[in-house]
Amino acid sequence: MTGGALAGIRVLDVTLHQAGPSCTQLLAWFGADVIKIEQPGTGDISRWQRRDREDLDSLYYLVLNANKKSLTLNLRHEKGKEIFVSLLKTADILVENFGPGAMERLGFAWPAVHEINPRLIYASIKGFGSWGPYSSYQSLEWVAQATGGAMSLCGWADGPPMVNGVFAGDSGSGVHAAVGILAALQHRHNTGLGQHVDVSMQDAVCNLIRVRFRDHQRLGRPTEREGTGLPGYLGSGLFRCAPGGPNDYIFIQCHAPVLPKLFKAIGRPDLTEELKGVSPQEMRQHVDRINAIIAEWAMQRDKQEAMRLLGEAGVAAGAVLDTGDLLDDQQLREREMIVKLSYPGRGDFFTVGNPIKLSASQVPMSPPPTLGQNTAEVLAELLGLPESEVESLRKEGVV
Repeated sequence: MTGGALAGIRVLDVTLHQAGPSCTQLLAWFGADVIKIEQPGTGDISRWQRRDREDLDSLYYLVLNANKKSLTLNLRHEKGKEIFVSLLKTADILVENFGPGAMERLGFAWPAVHEINPRLIYASIKGFGSWGPYSSYQSLEWVAQATGGAMSLCGWADGPPMVNGVFAGDSGSGVHAAVGILAALQHRHNTGLGQHVDVSMQDAVCNLIRVRFRDHQRLGRPTEREGTGLPGYLGSGLFRCAPGGPNDYIFIQCHAPVLPKLFKAIGRPDLTEELKGVSPQEMRQHVDRINAIIAEWAMQRDKQEAMRLLGEAGVAAGAVLDTGDLLDDQQLREREMIVKLSYPGRGDFFTVGNPIKLSASQVPMSPPPTLGQNTAEVLAELLGLPESEVESLRKEGVV
């Protein structure tokens, strides 16, 4: 295996919560040297949010910060700012997702940083981006889902909008930022200059629901909520499986040409002959009856068996896997999407791996850093500071 695809690229990560760390973790997974800069003593707020134990960094932090280094640095202290300026001169990328105006107040807005290091790529993730009428507004995941259109599409037609369990606003904007950074790296390769990558959580969610604009423009009205999706389609929808628990379901998405395969898989090939010559308009008259036959078949087996039988038959179908199912899923384990790491005080824990597989430069997973774990190492390597000077800076509250 060669080095990572981004080996030799240095990232200064001044992000917190989920949107920024999900971006920089992708870059770290590709082999970039990601230095997570955190406030001395407290660190990224995600270290202590949703803790299962008061004496350990939270699993929320662990799942977002693998393959990084941690450097503690007080960006409000004048000496801290001086060190940060020196680090900026060595870096290729800066990623931040502070609230509106925070980097400006620290003195590190895009124009100032571009002057310090014209080659540096500066990525910002904000709720509503760096310009526009909402740019000064705060945002979090559910606000992004609401303003990006996702919430209006989730739920039942006669009920209120609902949140989606997919973190499209946070991790979605992180992925968009990572793509923008990679494009900016190529631009720098061509021009020698960095640029500002500006990502809005609202924009990211809007992009992820873009297919639903098709329905609005086709029908001339806002796209309606459809509950479990595909209502009124023969052979498609959510079907309950044995033993009937809250997640014992399979979703089948079957287009008309595949119906014979579905009918054969459930032991009813006679239905293909019965529907021969039936027009698409007439087919709707058979939906309830035939879907009831499929539902009866599904309830006679568990969701994993139902998925296997339909998958082997060439029918698109997926068991509704909950988080416990996913942690044990052999497909995800084999693709190293669920991996085991070890963390001080916690021991082994499972987390997600890199979802993007590269044939020639895949990077092995390494545990997230403890707070300030790499402070002395980074300052010595990049700025030549001896341990005695780092210790003095610690006493002053700079690192």
